[in-house]
Amino acid sequence: MFTIGDFARLGRVSVRMLRHYDALGLLRPARVDHATGYRYYEAGQLSRLNRLIALKDLGLTLEQVGRILEEKVGPEELHGMLRLRRAEVAARLADESTRLARVEARLRLIETEGLMSVDVVVKSVPAVRLAELSGIAESYESDKISPVIQPLYDELFRRIEEAGLTVTGPTVAYYEQVPEGVRVHAGAPVNAEPGGAYDFDIVGLPAIEQAATVIHHGTMDQADATTQRLAQWIEENGYRSSGFAREVYLTYGCGDPATWVTELQEPISRDV
Repeated sequence: MFTIGDFARLGRVSVRMLRHYDALGLLRPARVDHATGYRYYEAGQLSRLNRLIALKDLGLTLEQVGRILEEKVGPEELHGMLRLRRAEVAARLADESTRLARVEARLRLIETEGLMSVDVVVKSVPAVRLAELSGIAESYESDKISPVIQPLYDELFRRIEEAGLTVTGPTVAYYEQVPEGVRVHAGAPVNAEPGGAYDFDIVGLPAIEQAATVIHHGTMDQADATTQRLAQWIEENGYRSSGFAREVYLTYGCGDPATWVTELQEPISRDV
């Protein structure tokens, strides 16, 4: 048998924790000297201690640990619980990383307030006929839009090719607020009539009489500053937004992302 100090050393835990586990009934000493109160443990109890520590480090409460220990959980079950816990931790780390990236993006916006200028061109935009797929994003945040729109385009191009059609110009995206969140429309111009037997929609985007347009360089995840500068220009020049904004991807999805080019088109009318 081993004294509590020796057993703590062998099990890589503190004496205080062993006393705590004893008080909770999770790991009783093999023998207690009634004269001195000294606790003694057997080597075979290291197995239960290993399981106890592993379960606790998986994030379980000591009450939960006790119930599982009574079920005599084996290594296979512990490995399964570890895999599940690892997946949960990875998901949480990804969420936290995304949240920090959003904070950094907002800080960049704050740092550039009043410093950036954009070259806005007011022009008319012709009507366009699109092959289109749409999906729902939770919100307008970039990290909510991107996971929706990219798979839509991948699937749309696959279906256009299967239909024997050809994309005739830059792709176009636009968004609309719906009760479920934001409907994301991913479109590509094609020569096709509405009502055909396609597994995608053929829609006609109407012409825009007046649009405030600006060129954004880089990925759309980095477009917030450009979008906000455009909004400031619209307000400062006596206009207001008057319809769904469009994103026209002039050069996108290949090569260095820094070279990608998108035209942002905001329908406007005079503020009266």
